Amino acid sequence: MTVFSRSLADQIEDILPQTQCTKCGFAGCRPYAEAVAAGSASYNQCPPGGNSGIARIARLLDKPVIPLNPVHGTQRERPVALIDEGLCIGCTLCIQACPVDAIVGAAKQMHTILPDLCTGCDLCVAPCPVDCIAMIPVTPGRTGWDAWSQAQADDARRRHDFRSQRLLRERQENDARLAAKAAAKLALVNAETPASAAEQAERERKRAIIAAAIERARLKQEAEKRAAGDEA
Repeated sequence: MTVFSRSLADQIEDILPQTQCTKCGFAGCRPYAEAVAAGSASYNQCPPGGNSGIARIARLLDKPVIPLNPVHGTQRERPVALIDEGLCIGCTLCIQACPVDAIVGAAKQMHTILPDLCTGCDLCVAPCPVDCIAMIPVTPGRTGWDAWSQAQADDARRRHDFRSQRLLRERQENDARLAAKAAAKLALVNAETPASAAEQAERERKRAIIAAAIERARLKQEAEKRAAGDEA
């Protein structure tokens, strides 16, 4: 039986709360774990994990337990987002901001928070143009890992990863559609029969613009494939 060793970043990510709140200064729990493993970030920058979270990482790194850095926030009771239904205008900005797909709704229709899925990250609050989202504490007297279970963290991580994969797939599909349209347009340009030097020059200009767009799309696809391979 082959045993695969997990990297230090993997082990750090495993013991983070997976709220994906970005309060640590990074785009999510995984980038923060990688930064801590690389030594470019301290292990006391995660407010949702709180003091107990710092102790977890400190044990893994064999380092002393240090206080939470107040620059990144304070340890608090875990909140859940709540939308004021009477004020919601259905702009979908909160849905786009939620890192774990805990908000449901459609454009120009009222949105709803799924409280069992909400990680309390606060990321939906700032984009709301009508200030209709409030963060309501739901763990009175309990903070850090006392207010968050490993099962909740594991579920939030799965939903965050699924959302990231979905968004990547949607971007790739959109890029493919745009590339197909550009290729069709290029074929039309190539099929034109210019009647003058000016028309020939205009056709060459169009051809260059479309070819450049196709090349940018190709390079973008290659970069995303390389990034996906690095993450795997």
